[in-house]
Amino acid sequence: MIAGAADMMYDQFNPSLLQLAAVSPESTSVSISENLVVSLLKSTTVVGSTTRKSSPASIKSGSHTDIGTRRLNEDQHIIIDDLSKHLGDAYKWGLPSSFYAIFDGHGGSEAASYIKEHALRLFFEDSDLPQAAPAGASDSDDVVDNDLFLKQVEESHHKAFLQADQALADECSVSGYCGTTALTVLIMGRRIIIANAGDCRAVLCRNGSAMQITEDHRGSTCLHEKERCERLGGYFDEDGYLNGQLGVTRALGDWHMKKEKLLIAEPDVRQMVLTDDDEFMIIACDGIWDVFANQEAVSLVRRQLRQHNDPQNCAKELINQALRLHATDNLTVIVVCFSSHTCTPTAQPRFPNSRLFRKKPLNIFQGDVKLDQVVT
Repeated sequence: MIAGAADMMYDQFNPSLLQLAAVSPESTSVSISENLVVSLLKSTTVVGSTTRKSSPASIKSGSHTDIGTRRLNEDQHIIIDDLSKHLGDAYKWGLPSSFYAIFDGHGGSEAASYIKEHALRLFFEDSDLPQAAPAGASDSDDVVDNDLFLKQVEESHHKAFLQADQALADECSVSGYCGTTALTVLIMGRRIIIANAGDCRAVLCRNGSAMQITEDHRGSTCLHEKERCERLGGYFDEDGYLNGQLGVTRALGDWHMKKEKLLIAEPDVRQMVLTDDDEFMIIACDGIWDVFANQEAVSLVRRQLRQHNDPQNCAKELINQALRLHATDNLTVIVVCFSSHTCTPTAQPRFPNSRLFRKKPLNIFQGDVKLDQVVT
């Protein structure tokens, strides 16, 4: 994301507690309409029309990453389907929890690698995340519907991003010209808490339709971010780079740009509640969204799940298709499935060329939304 930044050596980190991978600098995201997310992002809590009364039966996820056309892959990501196995007895919320994150590095891989390496400490241990369910909570619904508890969780994620940003400033092994965007997803029962700084994006599939649930912090696509930076004396060049240097307006690190407060680390922290219509979520770096519309990505993954019900293969196929579409950035995708019903392979006709099918052609896209049908 730093214009003209020199490539730096990539040193892959592989801690035993987390499932990881890596990806990107110098991204340029395709423009999206402000109206695409405005209705969703106006309120802090997003609640579906049909609220699930119990936690998803099971959560499973898969991820994939690819260097793309770059010399280095500077992304990092984390997938933890069962958070209790990593946090142990320290956190007793009384409900199943999961954690996912993508860190899209730029100006080198050091910032993204550092945040990944210290993720459990930064996002759980040092951020005042509540360690127990609220007093008087009798079941998981009481926990995730407790306003004070949810406010504390939101505040802890806000604090975690700012502390992570400061940690990069204090870390001598990370250059002040190195940074990373960050998107984290904490699932607690049927409640999802999402924190985002930068242009990684989370998109939900609700009954086949795409719902973008994060906002891209880019001056080229986000009017209020553009206005904020310009009020402080900043400018955007013809390619949308802030002061001609960076493609995003929020990121961790990049301390050479933090003095004027044009670039900030403050995340958007939002909530939503899973509904019975929610099937899966795609969490991906901007390299994916450079070449895919939200609905295109959702429809592709949905068809893949109906064929093999394997989120890992879905993530890989999404990246493979992005490469076919000439994506130029690093690519990282996480697919999280939380639908209570199991995706089953679509039945195929034994004799598709038979006369029985000539008068009524087989609709191979049955159940999928058209690619240009985007939820706003």
